[in-house]
Amino acid sequence: MLVIIGAVIVTVSVFGGYSIHGNLAVLWQPVELIIIGGAALGAFVISSPVKILGMVLRNSARIFSSKSKDKNEYLEILGVLNAIFTKMRKEGLIAIEDDIENPSQSPIFQKHPSVLNNHHALDFMGDNLKVIISANVTPFELENIMDLEIEAHHHEAMIPSHSVTKIADGLPALGIVAAVLGVVITMGKINEPPEVLGQSIGAALVGTFLGVLLSYGFVAPVGTLLEHIAEEDMVSLQVIKIALVSFVGGAAPQIAVEYARRVIPTDAKPSFTELEDAMRS
Repeated sequence: MLVIIGAVIVTVSVFGGYSIHGNLAVLWQPVELIIIGGAALGAFVISSPVKILGMVLRNSARIFSSKSKDKNEYLEILGVLNAIFTKMRKEGLIAIEDDIENPSQSPIFQKHPSVLNNHHALDFMGDNLKVIISANVTPFELENIMDLEIEAHHHEAMIPSHSVTKIADGLPALGIVAAVLGVVITMGKINEPPEVLGQSIGAALVGTFLGVLLSYGFVAPVGTLLEHIAEEDMVSLQVIKIALVSFVGGAAPQIAVEYARRVIPTDAKPSFTELEDAMRS
């Protein structure tokens, strides 16, 4: 929703401000849009393998549906971790095997639906719990393994943002291409009266205007938003990592979960009391 509001603000501000003293009809140059948009799309296809194209399309859809994780979602992650750690302490490491092999059938995970829907966090948690119960791994070794996985996932998650940003960087140059083509057309009208030449040159300059506006007003902000989405996805993995390393290091379940709470962003971080109440319930 905020994306649509922002796009409306940009459009109204630019075109509304221009309309005070200018003629909006002059800015309607569909040919310029075809040249700039088509060239940008073609450049994107040339520079991106099929896998990257799919990733960008899937992630671009998230700009309209993605929302920041709230306090309840982080409480559910911490709740799952606390329940798993408590079960491991009371019944042994192997007791959680069925829970992590089939989380959708696990009573622990069924109580926390947002964790089941967070596939990256669910897989990350399950894979590293399997390492814990199948090998005598030290906290240092476990942390290194998880850091490598988080780094690889972060690199992959940032690909859509980087791809969109590169297209945004090229749009002003493609606007110049459209403007140059407009000047070429204008030179063919050199014998026309000044009124005709002025109109033709104005239409050519619209290409530069559109390239810059599309780049900095729309496409680059989308790339930045995709970056923020990718960064926020990493927080869940960091929370899980801190909890697992602390627990393997010998911390009690509640203490391990408390360590994990500390890395949650301030606007979504539950208080100590809220976490304690959630664990009791």
